[in-house]
Amino acid sequence: MARNNSSYAPFENPPHVSGADQPPAYDASLPPVAGVPVAVPAGAPYPPPNAFGNPAYGGGAYEQPLPYEVTMVEPGHSDPPPVYDNEQFDGFGLDNKTIRRLFIRKVFAVLSVQLAITCGFVALFTFEPHVKRYVKQNVWTYWVGYMVFLVPYLVILCCGEFRRKHPWNLVSLSVLTLAMSYMVGVISSFYDTDIVMMAVGITVLVCFTVIVFSLQTKYDFTSCYGVLFICFIVLMFFGILCIFMYSRILDLIYSALGALIFTCFLAVDTQMLLGNKSLSLSPEEYVFAALNLYLDIIQIFLYLLRILGRSRG
Repeated sequence: MARNNSSYAPFENPPHVSGADQPPAYDASLPPVAGVPVAVPAGAPYPPPNAFGNPAYGGGAYEQPLPYEVTMVEPGHSDPPPVYDNEQFDGFGLDNKTIRRLFIRKVFAVLSVQLAITCGFVALFTFEPHVKRYVKQNVWTYWVGYMVFLVPYLVILCCGEFRRKHPWNLVSLSVLTLAMSYMVGVISSFYDTDIVMMAVGITVLVCFTVIVFSLQTKYDFTSCYGVLFICFIVLMFFGILCIFMYSRILDLIYSALGALIFTCFLAVDTQMLLGNKSLSLSPEEYVFAALNLYLDIIQIFLYLLRILGRSRG
């Protein structure tokens, strides 16, 4: 339908406006705001003026579909936010593949440093006879290390804001790693060197296989998290029972169950990094994710060390 541009003539060069008070030029790509006049050039594509309730634009509507959604804004309020298609911004969310990939790299980088420190402590307490003799004569140092470990662990576990605050989250994780490495070294000093080396080798093989399989498989292990938690509670009560009813067979069964349960926990915690399962972690939780994987691997090593030690008697 032909337009009558004469009705817009006053807006091309308003007689009552001059100088700095000149209205802004009309931009067809932006929706006008109610109560705000604009200079409309002749022949410019213009949406239905009555849709915005602004009588200053004049009457009459044109049969032309709006390229955007109309948002009413009362005079004196801020301009409405532009309406975008959500698909245009899906790539900038926390579940973006690039962000998730960087998150996984950061978690495994922190985990590698933790395991390297722990392996250094284990090697020191295993191959250095003076250190081994000292910790055997001063077992109380183990409980000191346990208390030092417990404080940052509870802080990271319970305080969500703290474990996301840099650099205090890394400081707490460093203290926790040093304390846990010392405890693992003390436990390793009570076993023969060949048993410790066998436990380290089996742990590396098992953990590498589980992590690679969990990252590649389509099966969702995170859906079994509740069942694993119940199994962990049962394992705790079974361990208390083994204390009062000590038997080598019961101890071997307890150690085997513990290694199996924490291997499953390792698979679940690995898939929680991916972000496309029933349970997932935010990319801001890289310290918490690294801590979960680290403790799973340490528990697997300790249970395997216990199995090999008890099997040899």
